[in-house]
Amino acid sequence: MTSQRRRLAIRGIIFVVLVALLFFFSRYIPRPFSAFAPPGEDFDDFEGIYSSSDKLSKFLQNLGPYSPAVFVLLQVLQVIAAPFPGELTGVAGGYVYGETFGFLLSTVGLSLGSWVAFELASILGRPFVERFIKREVLEKFNFLTTKTGALICFVLFLFPGFPKDYLCYVLGLSRMKLRTFLLVSIVGRLPGTYLLTMQGATIRNEEYHTFLIILLASICIVIVAYYYRNQLFDWLKHRHNQ
Repeated sequence: MTSQRRRLAIRGIIFVVLVALLFFFSRYIPRPFSAFAPPGEDFDDFEGIYSSSDKLSKFLQNLGPYSPAVFVLLQVLQVIAAPFPGELTGVAGGYVYGETFGFLLSTVGLSLGSWVAFELASILGRPFVERFIKREVLEKFNFLTTKTGALICFVLFLFPGFPKDYLCYVLGLSRMKLRTFLLVSIVGRLPGTYLLTMQGATIRNEEYHTFLIILLASICIVIVAYYYRNQLFDWLKHRHNQ
């Protein structure tokens, strides 16, 4: 067995063990909020979960005691392959599981997904990453693969609207150590994850005024971040190359 295959096998075993633990402990997490459908009701619109937080919430509710584990896996998949927006899963998590558990489950899923993306890029290299990220995008962030600064990467994970999932793959091509990556990616994602969870949780609790305030604040932050994205990127690149 080659070194590459051995590393993949070891990471794969670790991932399977973590997933098994997720499903085992999932039974002890409070049952999902049942506003859309009672547990056990058939859900025949699987494709719809990609387009609506309501439909995703209904899908999760019908999974019973294993719903939290499946939600975590959806967050993992959202990072690795991005089949649906992270905003959708984040809001749905807050609605179905509440503020505390929704935030914790989203954080676990995003952290696990970030780790998988980082490891895949590290083991399989640039040809594999180019299947997920366009070459021009990789070239834009190529400076991170040559001299990686933890603080710079933390700001990028913290920055609203920045493609954090892409960043996990890019940093997997760098010389950044895994423990450093996990620290900056997990902590950097926390504010955005909490805001999305709170949006769902306020709808769950029928606190619509609070929901509107959080939503408007989030929109303002995203607009400002989008407007100054190029200036921030140039500044970070300049600081990184010093």
